[in-house]
Amino acid sequence: MEPFEGAQRLTRLIARDFRNHADLDLALGRRFVALVGENGAGKTNLLEAISLFSPGRGLRRADLLTMARAGGPGGFAVSATLARDGDEHRLGTGIEPPGYDGRASRLCRVDGGNVPSPVAFAEFLRVVWLTPDLDGLFRGPAGDRRRFLDRLVLAVDAAHGARVSALERALRSRNRILEERPNDGQWLDAVEREVAELGVAVALARRETVERLDRLIAESRDDTQPFPWASIRLEGDLDDLVAVWPAVEAEDRFRLALARGRPRDRTAGRTLIGPQSTDLVVRHGPKDVPAATASTGEQKALLIGLVLAHARLVQAMSGIAPLILLDEVAAHLDPRRRAGLFDALEALAGQVWMTGADPALFMELEGRADVVRVADGHVVPSEA
Repeated sequence: MEPFEGAQRLTRLIARDFRNHADLDLALGRRFVALVGENGAGKTNLLEAISLFSPGRGLRRADLLTMARAGGPGGFAVSATLARDGDEHRLGTGIEPPGYDGRASRLCRVDGGNVPSPVAFAEFLRVVWLTPDLDGLFRGPAGDRRRFLDRLVLAVDAAHGARVSALERALRSRNRILEERPNDGQWLDAVEREVAELGVAVALARRETVERLDRLIAESRDDTQPFPWASIRLEGDLDDLVAVWPAVEAEDRFRLALARGRPRDRTAGRTLIGPQSTDLVVRHGPKDVPAATASTGEQKALLIGLVLAHARLVQAMSGIAPLILLDEVAAHLDPRRRAGLFDALEALAGQVWMTGADPALFMELEGRADVVRVADGHVVPSEA
């Protein structure tokens, strides 16, 4: 077994009618798994299948119905066998073919028994990932960084997704009332009370995760490492509020600000203050410059370092070493940084799944990795 406390691995992955995988059954034995094959072969699909064992919609944030195999029955199933500390658990999720109304319900199971949602998987498994879609994170819009931020929080606090969803519903209700019944003070008071409670809860959860992560990075930073350390903080009106005031006082002040801002928000057609305007501010630590001004290569290295630090935080906070999913990461690194990545991953406890078109990218993992060749929805395992 793994020599790390809280270490775990997937020893079997089964996918039925998922994306381009009609009938996959993959047995695994090592902590490193390298999925190799041409573009479009289905490598990322396997990472997405694993990511469904975390709260949310997976690493592509896709609608569940779009994950069902084209030409299949309309549903799909993914199951995994998880080994940890001498125990073994079976996790499963998927959807039945949609009914006459075109809707499909998600099914989640643990050891053969139904559970209400993917949040239940967090008791057994945590997952972090890095995909090419995040390459422009630091230069892109604040909304992308908020989604990244909420994924960081969700990996340590499985209930965070439900809070964010409830807040989004409450904000939509407020916007609708402002548009249709702007003088209905009673309804606006009620919905703004809900927005304030949920908004402060979301802001506090984000703040705790960011402060813990920033502190962990600061305590372990090393300017000689190939992946530069980052300094991170939150920027936003509500974030400033919860940094100063206790939760109850912050709720009252936020609620008052919402009431005062009704005319402005009605004109804008949306609520302009609150956690939906938060930004995650990242700086390149060694150079002390905004991450957005660093070179493309430096931003990639900075992002990798941030995700690796997050994996350490997840283990520290949850006691579970997370599975780490890295989609097409090694191909964009020079040899020094690629070797540094493998060394950094070796120091972590979680199982690592990586994808790449060229098997040569993983030669340095010889004897340590399960190399799985993926082609047209089929897999052929081989040992590196």
